[in-house]
Amino acid sequence: MTRILNHPVLGSLAGRERISFQYDGTNYEAYENETVAAALLANGIRKLRVHEDSGTPRGIYCNIGHCLECRVTVNGQANVRACLTVVEKEMVVESGKQHPNLVRRMVEKR
Repeated sequence: MTRILNHPVLGSLAGRERISFQYDGTNYEAYENETVAAALLANGIRKLRVHEDSGTPRGIYCNIGHCLECRVTVNGQANVRACLTVVEKEMVVESGKQHPNLVRRMVEKR
């Protein structure tokens, strides 16, 4: 597990509560006020979903909520941005699934 333990802006992890959460059926640990993206990255998880068309792996890209590459499913809610979502106790996170491209299907039917 790799984490920055003392950040000049975010402060120290010392004294923060450890929180357990689940990702794709495996239990991991995060710290309170840590985002899902940061917790997954610290636990060695790089692939968060696959591209809708090509199926290629996607992970954390901008980490500020603009690119939407880090979409995951949180407690059953799809397309949640991992970089903006704070981990909660016993949260269930699943990798983003490859959904059919409805626009492409409509074009192909014509």
